[in-house]
Amino acid sequence: MRVLGIESSCDETGVAIYDTEAGLLAHALHSQVAAHAEYGGVVPELASRDHVRRMVPLVREVLARAGLKGAELDGVCHTAGPGLVGALLTGTLTARGLGLGWGLPVLGVHHMEGHLLAPMLEPEPPAFPFLALLVSGGHTLLVEVRGLGGYRVLGQSLDDAVGEAFDKTAKLLGLGYPGGPALARLAEQGDPGRFRFPRPMTDRPGLDFSFSGLKTFALNMLAKVAGSEQDRADIARAFEEAVVATLVIKCRRALEQTGLSRLVVAGGVGANRRLREALAGLAAAHGARVYYPRIEFCTDNGAMIALVGALRLAGGDRGDGEPLVRARWSLESLQPPGAA
Repeated sequence: MRVLGIESSCDETGVAIYDTEAGLLAHALHSQVAAHAEYGGVVPELASRDHVRRMVPLVREVLARAGLKGAELDGVCHTAGPGLVGALLTGTLTARGLGLGWGLPVLGVHHMEGHLLAPMLEPEPPAFPFLALLVSGGHTLLVEVRGLGGYRVLGQSLDDAVGEAFDKTAKLLGLGYPGGPALARLAEQGDPGRFRFPRPMTDRPGLDFSFSGLKTFALNMLAKVAGSEQDRADIARAFEEAVVATLVIKCRRALEQTGLSRLVVAGGVGANRRLREALAGLAAAHGARVYYPRIEFCTDNGAMIALVGALRLAGGDRGDGEPLVRARWSLESLQPPGAA
């Protein structure tokens, strides 16, 4: 089954074609980072307008790369949520229009399910069941993944997502947008022994997260120093180490609680070098294995949406009667293909 996937939940327009037998045939992505950088964050109206401009040209580009015509596909899928409503609508309406014109079924896909299964795009994908750490700008989740559509959320952030905390702290340090990569680069120059930030919610049982206090801690620390480049680097290093240590502690607890030996790390923060090194050490100590999507599929992309859409359509799912988009959508409400 060959399926076209469209991702437009926030500030990246992604389009891809996935074949359940041959794998990923083609993909293309347009990032809006430059457009939003001057505002220090995503402007929803600008994001929606840019999706409108980019979507159809990307669809044409991906079809050409795959050497296919629209009518030769078996389905079209799109991100239906969660995300920015206006941005989601551009992808949804484009997908429905293409499906109507080509006479194909159209299916809405959960954005987080796409991230969870993105490592399935790799040559050595993880087998079910596995533990997943989903760390992005909008979400921080620990999920027990039993199979396609079988998800149990074990822990989540009670305030800022980890990527959001990175961006906000980077802004405090005078860094540009997106802040996460910029903060990580600055942290490389930092003294690891100068400051120590707290590891929030690790002194109590449970798997939930809280990162907003780290931003406040960074602000207070910045007020106590001269604010030199080295001061900022040392604060960035301490912040990053606190985030990484917190994520590792919670992952260790989750592995021990579930007895699982496979850990999937997905979302943009999964590209952080220090986090990858720490999780590798955790896996080695627990006889586990860590799986990542390739770097280009850590952030939002059409390939992960095409993959999930193809698997669900092949399993019997159809999009008849589903809502156009959902700004909020519980991951645990999903069911295996054909179950509805």
